[in-house]
Amino acid sequence: MSIKQITSLTNQTIKDIRALHMRKEREATRQFLAEGLKIIIDALDQGIAPQILIYGKDADHHPLLQRAIDETLKARGQVLEVTRDILEKISRKENPQMVLAVFAQRIRRLSEIDPDSHEVWVALEQVRDPGNLGTIIRTADAAAIGGVILIGDCVDPFSVETVRATMGSIFALPIVKCTREEFIADRGRWTGSVVGTLLTAKHDHRSAPYKRPTLLLMGTEQSGLTPEIADTCDLHVKIPMRGRADSLNLSVATGIMIYAACGL
Repeated sequence: MSIKQITSLTNQTIKDIRALHMRKEREATRQFLAEGLKIIIDALDQGIAPQILIYGKDADHHPLLQRAIDETLKARGQVLEVTRDILEKISRKENPQMVLAVFAQRIRRLSEIDPDSHEVWVALEQVRDPGNLGTIIRTADAAAIGGVILIGDCVDPFSVETVRATMGSIFALPIVKCTREEFIADRGRWTGSVVGTLLTAKHDHRSAPYKRPTLLLMGTEQSGLTPEIADTCDLHVKIPMRGRADSLNLSVATGIMIYAACGL
């Protein structure tokens, strides 16, 4: 395969790529859009090549861009050289990244992961903010935990906003999606501590008796965990609040819990 030059906004491939901003299209195609050369190189470092690589005809031909082109072609993906107008339409920005890529989604089922393979995992119920989810995925990668489990109606982990917030960590660890019913049915496989945060808990998050493998359950900032999921916890902990604020941003609270559970 060779590099294809595209100058028309009516090109069908360009239309299909632009449609990936819509969740229904991402779910139908099992694809997603990633912006920027850094995140594309992060994917390649994990052995994951783009299905489509798009770069601007005015882009600097950095050695890393050439690597991305070569590895995409080697994996039998498409490489498209496009105009700035097309980049702006795809990215929906006036100052777009000069390199974009389309990747296949990689979603796991609960039955496909082994709780004992890592000491700590995190599960999020009904997380709604893409920036929070992306930051949590990035933090989970930094702490080298097992993966991130999404329970119930969560924001799409493959939205452009979420992927951007992961800074490339979307490729580094398993992302699992399940319903509440599936999670509850699978609860018996988690033989370590299943931990939820609760303001009235007796255990401080720093000194709680975590048992491996530890599964951290985090709910929304507004309402926390639903009663059904909270009932699956065998350990409740609290993060002390010493100031006027009575709650923390979800990604901040989850980061604190991940590092406490990992003993970092």
